[in-house]
Amino acid sequence: MDNYSFKIYTDTSGLPDDWNVLAKENIFLSREYLEVLQASAPTNMECHFIAILENEKLMGIALSQFLDLNKLESLGDRDNCLKTSARNFVFKRFSSYVLFIGNNMLTGQNAFALAENTNNTQAIRTLKLAAAALKDNYQKKGMKIHLTSFKDFSEDQTEQFRSAGFENYYEFSIQPNMVFTIDENWKSEQDYIDSLSKKYRDQYKRARKKATGIEKRKMELTDIIEYEETIYDLYYYVAKNAPFNTFFLAKNHFSKFKEILKDKFLFYGYFIDNKMIGFNTLIKNGNTIDTYFLGYDEEIQKQRMVYLNMLYDMIAYSINNGFSKITFARTALEIKSSVGATPVEMYGFIEHGNFILNKNMACIFGYLEPETVWQQRNPFKQVIAVA
Repeated sequence: MDNYSFKIYTDTSGLPDDWNVLAKENIFLSREYLEVLQASAPTNMECHFIAILENEKLMGIALSQFLDLNKLESLGDRDNCLKTSARNFVFKRFSSYVLFIGNNMLTGQNAFALAENTNNTQAIRTLKLAAAALKDNYQKKGMKIHLTSFKDFSEDQTEQFRSAGFENYYEFSIQPNMVFTIDENWKSEQDYIDSLSKKYRDQYKRARKKATGIEKRKMELTDIIEYEETIYDLYYYVAKNAPFNTFFLAKNHFSKFKEILKDKFLFYGYFIDNKMIGFNTLIKNGNTIDTYFLGYDEEIQKQRMVYLNMLYDMIAYSINNGFSKITFARTALEIKSSVGATPVEMYGFIEHGNFILNKNMACIFGYLEPETVWQQRNPFKQVIAVA
């Protein structure tokens, strides 16, 4: 007999006292991070927090995000072509209300966490029921959910979804998560540099030389608030020129993040003559560093290789502070591979509320998902095995 049930929360103040016990391995499911979302979610996003229970005992926690794409002025302006215009029209017309079980602002399995003795299949089946309840709630408010998606999962987790009754969902894999693994023998940035082949050591030297005169500053809460307008402008330029976007951050997002997560959230500004020309953000997530949103002045970025220097700075920080890996997420795949990140395939399940469209989801998904053609690089010296 299935004794699992669920409870849906709209406010973090009502979460069970032991919520963070299950979130200890993932900061993005912690009460504190969910407070950030509650305080500064994108204007077209609503978050719900789901408890999975077995006879009232907390067995799992999950995040749900509802997106209203009608509230966006743009779904991404980089690729100004007929296919992009058609894609945007179809999204607005047939897929404007989207429900995620997971976090559409991040890459990786940030959908749920389960207690060790949980029946995973039953828990996922319960999450499916919770998603159905959320869809019913939105239907009552006059918003019929077009797309329901569970994302991002490793290949071995997909079998659990199949066992949990996801046969009507289309299983998909899109751009990979770029993950940088830190060699346990590296104790400093120089160790990383020494591991690079000549071509990529030259790339490193060229980038660092281009960045001469750029000052990097670690910024605290008061600094972030002081530069909030400039920060948002730099972020918005990068976000708006992405190939596809389903949300834009609230202007106070970074200051709220710093206020609530404190030293677990790192904000670095890049300045020329005291003028901010870029920034990046990092999140301490156990023994992993997760890269978060960034922004830059495009002209200066081109001239001074700002983005590449940011990647090198992230690597240096992570090595110097004893982290084991960096989650670089799923944008700019080729340049991330040129510094040593490797692709990790992620999978998801998606269902359209229209029966006919759902039957043809394989064709529709392939058309709507922006295709990225890229070449994987390997910047490290080749190790020659000795017999």
